[in-house]
Amino acid sequence: MRTDIGALWENFCIAERLKYNSSNERYVNSYFWRTYTQKEIDYVEEQAEALEGYEFKWRKEDKEYKAPKAFSESYPEASVKRIDKSNYQGFLINTY
Repeated sequence: MRTDIGALWENFCIAERLKYNSSNERYVNSYFWRTYTQKEIDYVEEQAEALEGYEFKWRKEDKEYKAPKAFSESYPEASVKRIDKSNYQGFLINTY
């Protein structure tokens, strides 16, 4: 019923991931990525020169998530994964 449920979900996932990284001594650089036209990746981790992006969605949708074209073109080797209620546990403990 809340209008900010998506923002709360994103905040929860990122906060828990940061705690996991710290507790397990995973030294990663964490970023947010956004263009001037407001295309974004919610959270990006860089480790050993590899980039992994994550997009957090509260609702599980049938369609597959596709990264913004500008991100894919700028970082062709990067992977971007969608995190929702069905797979967040693997993300939080780094098995996803």
